[in-house]
Amino acid sequence: MAEKRFYRELYRAKDLVYFNVKVEQTDLDIGAHSMLRQEALQLVKKYRKDIEDYIRKDSRFLTSLVPIKCLPDAPAIVRRMCDAAQRAGVGPMAAVAGAISEFVGMELLQYSPEVIVENGGDIFLKSFRERVIAIFAGASPLSQKIGLKISAEDTPIGVCTSSGKIGHSLSFGRADAVVILSHDTALADAAATAVGNVVKTPDDIEKGVHLARRIQGVLGVVIVVDDKMGAWGKVRLVKL
Repeated sequence: MAEKRFYRELYRAKDLVYFNVKVEQTDLDIGAHSMLRQEALQLVKKYRKDIEDYIRKDSRFLTSLVPIKCLPDAPAIVRRMCDAAQRAGVGPMAAVAGAISEFVGMELLQYSPEVIVENGGDIFLKSFRERVIAIFAGASPLSQKIGLKISAEDTPIGVCTSSGKIGHSLSFGRADAVVILSHDTALADAAATAVGNVVKTPDDIEKGVHLARRIQGVLGVVIVVDDKMGAWGKVRLVKL
């Protein structure tokens, strides 16, 4: 049975039309000015095929937990994932959800001037108005109590979350939530994984913030572990 992603209700805006697109492991929740399910479905298939075809050429892309160089003929989404992985110091598949969110979202902007694409907690956002994204942090008492305020002028932007306690993504840490902001959504995804890997207790929050600050392209970070939180950068937190 598929996991019900109830956290999706936390950021849905009443001024957008929402729809779901699912292809194998890719499960997108998309908000736009109109119903664009068919257009989004074709884009998901296109970018999944790019990644799957590349993996058949270079199986390391799927399994490596450290950065690798792309082959010269790698498609754009694969090159973006390799670059994000290089900057964050993780394997390229750590950037897959964020990369798909952004690549699909950017193309959907042909049909809708505002787009929100959420892919397993990894969000690509282009908006004309201020938006608030609630932070879901599992069993932490801070979960759903705080949100990130995103200004229209800061979009398009990626807001990606990694957790050592929630979901199916590989993490070597125990953070309830590591949230990264970047104009490169693939990088936000990879950086969230990298920071999440080093945060095992509340005492590691400072270490995680320090790592996020060193990753080129990261705009801000929020780390939640149990009842403790740390933040840095272009982050505007609001009480929900």
